[in-house]
Amino acid sequence: MCYFFMAAIFMELEAFDIVVFAAFIIGVVGFSILKSRREKTSEDYFLAGRGLTWWLIGISIVAANISTEQFVGMAGQGAGGVGLAVSNWQLFGSVGIVIIAFTLLPRFLRAGIYTLPEYLEYRYNSAARAIMALTTVVIYVGVLLTAVLYSGGVTLRAIFEIPLNKGVWLIGGIAAAYTVWGGLKAVAWADLFQGLALLVGGLVIFFLGLDACGGWSGFSSVNGEKLHMILPAGDEGLPWTGVFGGMWIVMVYYCGLNQFIVQRNLAAKTLRDGQLGVIFAGALWLIVPFAIVMPGIMSHQLYADQIVKADDAFPILIRNLVPAGLRGFIFAAISGAVISSLGSMLNSASTIFTMDVYRRMADRDASEKRLLVLGRVVTLIFVVVGCVLASSLESRERFKGVFDYIQRFQGYIWPGVVGAFLFGMMVPKAPGAAGVAALVCGPVIYGVFQRFAGDDVHYLIQVAVTFQLVVMIMGLITFWKPLAKPRELPVREDMAIETSPAVKIAGIAVIAAVAVFYAVFW
Repeated sequence: MCYFFMAAIFMELEAFDIVVFAAFIIGVVGFSILKSRREKTSEDYFLAGRGLTWWLIGISIVAANISTEQFVGMAGQGAGGVGLAVSNWQLFGSVGIVIIAFTLLPRFLRAGIYTLPEYLEYRYNSAARAIMALTTVVIYVGVLLTAVLYSGGVTLRAIFEIPLNKGVWLIGGIAAAYTVWGGLKAVAWADLFQGLALLVGGLVIFFLGLDACGGWSGFSSVNGEKLHMILPAGDEGLPWTGVFGGMWIVMVYYCGLNQFIVQRNLAAKTLRDGQLGVIFAGALWLIVPFAIVMPGIMSHQLYADQIVKADDAFPILIRNLVPAGLRGFIFAAISGAVISSLGSMLNSASTIFTMDVYRRMADRDASEKRLLVLGRVVTLIFVVVGCVLASSLESRERFKGVFDYIQRFQGYIWPGVVGAFLFGMMVPKAPGAAGVAALVCGPVIYGVFQRFAGDDVHYLIQVAVTFQLVVMIMGLITFWKPLAKPRELPVREDMAIETSPAVKIAGIAVIAAVAVFYAVFW
């Protein structure tokens, strides 16, 4: 079966391309396994022994974040009606992750937690931890893993004519290989190479596309209407009301409360490494509009007649523009993007299931050996489930591409989780019942909006209103039955330090760069 997959992939590649692709994949997987060969405890496996440095954290976050749901989904929305405005997701993220570095991250590192659901138990109760853990695993496996596998399969099919199912299983198998073996350290070291490759690959595509469009003047003159970051309130794709009304809630969750992003920060060697790592990631995200979104717009300009679905834009640009001899590297970069995100999601879902579900609910005295074995077995199970579900996405016609699918479904978790964390931090006497209510009511209220408002009200506005209602419910519960005294959180003394001036300057510089981009493309 493996031979058949590889033969299908390589049939359109020249010898040099095959060598580049094979060397990249084998080198990355081999190096990551070598670097993680001494993982013996759950802290080693799930948190890389809490020894990650800032530059590795930053690149690993970018590699985990940018995958084919961006290359396929964001580029597709760029080619469609949303245009450059879809970059708001990454640029808001750049600002959001800097703010998180100074606010939420120090709290989590001081608490010494493995997972974000664990924090909720310290702040509220075990029920809050269990609810968040279970819903997070469902979202990761049922939505994120599935969507990344699907979009990776779509890319392989568009470029190399590999059947969707075969592409999905190939990608899932490679990601599982090193994630099962080495845990977070293997994922982080693989991300170092794959993250750099995907950014370089995206920029190569940008310059090739720009040249084909006749330079910047030829590109901007044709696509002037698509090169705006702020769209009218009535726009169906991404209205400014949704951007400023609900996107900040998404960014708080994604940058600060999302296990597969935050897990790298929890594994930081020092507070400085954790903070500089996320700020570095925010700086690298500024490349996304050029490496992903604009190439999607270019694809529509050059090959509109070949684009059947918006998600085909980026793969079609690659197929038509990338010359022989370079396709192996581009394919390796795209494969690395998929594999990085899958590895991160698999490791995080496995961490939450093992530490928050199994050890907390079933076997509190589980040995380190048992936790390691369970983490590896669960990782395999999750990748199989994701691969099975991935092919079903193609029949879901309601959603405007894979990126829209991911964002809509995560709306079930965003408002409740953000409400539980922020309200709990700002209102020390909020009781456990308030946290549980937020986690339960958030998905229910958003589900009601999805059922009865549908596409008539943009889902980001639905997220914003849901969050407001969740906070009101938490406020009423706290007013009715507040805690007698605030709950005490655990403290790691080595993390209870002040943020350095250099870190603050770095954060301000990233926010200033985002402001310049908005000023140019308003």
